[in-house]
Amino acid sequence: MTTDYRLQDLKHSVTFALEEDIRDGDITAALIPYGQTAQARVITREDAVICGVDWVNEVFRQVDPEVQIQWRVADGDRVQPDQTLFELKGRARSLLTGERCALNFLQTLSGTATLCRQYADRVAGTGVRLLDTRKTLPGLRTAQKYAVTCGGCYNHRVGLYDAFLIKENHIAACGGIAEAIATARQQAPGKPVEVEVETFGELDQALRAEADVIMLDDFSVSDMIRAVALTAGQAKLEASGGVTEATLRKIAATGVDYISIGALTKHCQAVDLSMRLG
Repeated sequence: MTTDYRLQDLKHSVTFALEEDIRDGDITAALIPYGQTAQARVITREDAVICGVDWVNEVFRQVDPEVQIQWRVADGDRVQPDQTLFELKGRARSLLTGERCALNFLQTLSGTATLCRQYADRVAGTGVRLLDTRKTLPGLRTAQKYAVTCGGCYNHRVGLYDAFLIKENHIAACGGIAEAIATARQQAPGKPVEVEVETFGELDQALRAEADVIMLDDFSVSDMIRAVALTAGQAKLEASGGVTEATLRKIAATGVDYISIGALTKHCQAVDLSMRLG
């Protein structure tokens, strides 16, 4: 994933989120005199891995560029309950108007990073890479994929445009694995080509067609071990389907190169954060 996509999407996401929340004005914040200033700090109420610094900064930049933010942590840092994440100074109206939007981004992305760190810690030392999927929150694709990397995991393709992932229905529509891979090479030379297989017969076809990556869909652990031996480095192997925290270490020990896990982005729970004005 390129930084340009993330930064471009970040600005659009923040603009939309603020429009969604504020519309034609924060009527509650308007109760406070315009010139009144305040200080605030944001703390975490639980253990977490932080992600979302740029989103918070962008929220307050759009709300009021004069708001000053002093960060005490960085993306990827582990934090503990009651730890101060950042401090704010500026118009009280601005701090309160931007509060919820900023914390929504920070708590959601930190939730993703925290879950990814839990998974990554389980396979530490095995050499396998844990990959995310396209099962992301709508409109937050590049944000969540960035959070995945803050948690120590890795990005699969960003979308439908940057790499081929040839699945069962694509294979059927194209007339076979070899045909689908050949067409992919012809239409977009240089783009990574991955194909999903469900049997050893399909694995052999994918190897003969020289796929870059082969996804082993719902293979048992013993079948993964066999697939690694048969592949012998001719292609990268990715395990997918039915992966849980309980089975993760066993799958990593089979020798596959990657394990893709939809839960990294779709099962995250927002981190509990709080802003205290004073």
